[in-house]
Amino acid sequence: MMSRFSRTFIVVIVALFLVGSIAFLHPRSRSYFDPRTGDLFDDGGVEQEFHILPVGDVEVNAHLVEGSVPGGGVHGKVVMPKLGNATAKAELGRATWKLLHTMTLRYPEAPTDDEREALNSYFHLMSRLYPCGECAAEFQELLKKYPPQTSSRRSASLWLCSVHNRVNERLGKPRFDCAHLDATYDCGCGDDPIGNTTDVAKLEGDRDKVTGAGLIKGGR
Repeated sequence: MMSRFSRTFIVVIVALFLVGSIAFLHPRSRSYFDPRTGDLFDDGGVEQEFHILPVGDVEVNAHLVEGSVPGGGVHGKVVMPKLGNATAKAELGRATWKLLHTMTLRYPEAPTDDEREALNSYFHLMSRLYPCGECAAEFQELLKKYPPQTSSRRSASLWLCSVHNRVNERLGKPRFDCAHLDATYDCGCGDDPIGNTTDVAKLEGDRDKVTGAGLIKGGR
């Protein structure tokens, strides 16, 4: 007869064999859970349909999914820092005025509500993201005092010219003749000149339908 020790030894060997067989036939899953992001990955490294976000992240991502954050980012403080390089600042200013004047000279004569909102938002976004922080701050103050006029190409062009002249006054530069903008900033439109003094005179006393601001006088 086998001794108690022999029987115990055989039982242990059989048990180890069974455990080894099970482990061999059913390899351990290499799925793992990322505690930082809440992601669950399978053994192939592919994320499974399981995702947990902290409450704050859920709120932020909800805004991103909707396509905007509160306020739309149009209105707010200046984003950019001060620009100390005077040469870069001057070159940037000339290029920007060229862009803005050309844009308003090509703006529709009878814009839709959506087009008017687009132009208004553009100017306010420019006042936040303009690469020269101190220049952007000044532009924001000008926008508060003189809201953009977007009711027509003529009103938008003359409004921008007036704002440009206020900047020129502060810098000690000559004023532009707003009645002849197209001569300085040729937009290639092929339309009637923006500086027709008879048409500009008709703007006197009118007000922008959206902002209520008085339209700027043109002419010499």
